[in-house]
Amino acid sequence: MRIFTTWHDLTDTDRGASAAIGNFDGVHLGHQAVIDIARAESARSGSPLGIVTFEPHPRQAFAPGAPPFRLMNAESRAHRLDRLGVKFLYQLEFGPELYRLTPKRFARDILAGGLGLSHAVVGEDFRFGRARAGNARDLQAFGREFGFSVSTARLVEDRGAEVSSTAIRRKLAEGKPRDAAAMLGHWHRIDGPVLHGDRRGKALGYPTANMSIMDLHPPKFGVYAVTVDVLDGPHRGIYAGAASIGVRPMFGANPPNLETHIFDFDGDLYGTLLSVALVEYLRPELKFDGIAPLIEQMSADCARARRIIADLP
Repeated sequence: MRIFTTWHDLTDTDRGASAAIGNFDGVHLGHQAVIDIARAESARSGSPLGIVTFEPHPRQAFAPGAPPFRLMNAESRAHRLDRLGVKFLYQLEFGPELYRLTPKRFARDILAGGLGLSHAVVGEDFRFGRARAGNARDLQAFGREFGFSVSTARLVEDRGAEVSSTAIRRKLAEGKPRDAAAMLGHWHRIDGPVLHGDRRGKALGYPTANMSIMDLHPPKFGVYAVTVDVLDGPHRGIYAGAASIGVRPMFGANPPNLETHIFDFDGDLYGTLLSVALVEYLRPELKFDGIAPLIEQMSADCARARRIIADLP
């Protein structure tokens, strides 16, 4: 997959995609339905399959002080889109040059003039342009005027409820990763590099890979059964584990993070990229009366997580 961060001065070989347009936070089943329509048009016309998205997320740009809400960062989103077969990812910088454009100028200058799209696919609730003034019908009209076709995807529902990033955030906040996965079409994952920590886990007999969850929507704090993809380095592969998300109340005030104990693993992962999939919520964060009961509980957590992961299809 090739990633572009601008619409300026693209070559002819970088243009002409059949592209789905949106933020794609989580790349959930609704997003995948939009992408599948673009994929079908790509196959029909012989054009590359593309995505047009924005970085930072528009909500971050307009409300920088709001609590973290993203389900995935840009790198995790790109990784997921690559796995879906996307060839061109137009990850456009969302700044004044872009968000001040009227809907017509966005269609003319960005989609037609800059990216040269052959076809665009959007959800039926799509809004675009300054003050979100444009809608899917407007885009179809602009497409006819500026030389690209447009398809609209209907919203996807799960058990009668609309699949949305908001609904997925709610399920994760409730400690229901399986319900979130039903809407995502995949496990919810937290991706990032392994950071240096305080090595408390190793001293307790349960070494952990520490990762930041800064700028991400925090799932319910507590302990989870997880699977772990080591994405690079000599230990690349898929593993099972147990992970804690939270502030480590046993050890004072700490920023929220993710600590993952990988079963039957012995190796150095500092700086390595991991993708940790939340499978099942086991229990909330607890403050124990001493180290011995903490270790006893960690042993029970790991045994339960092993059983859960072993039972996965």
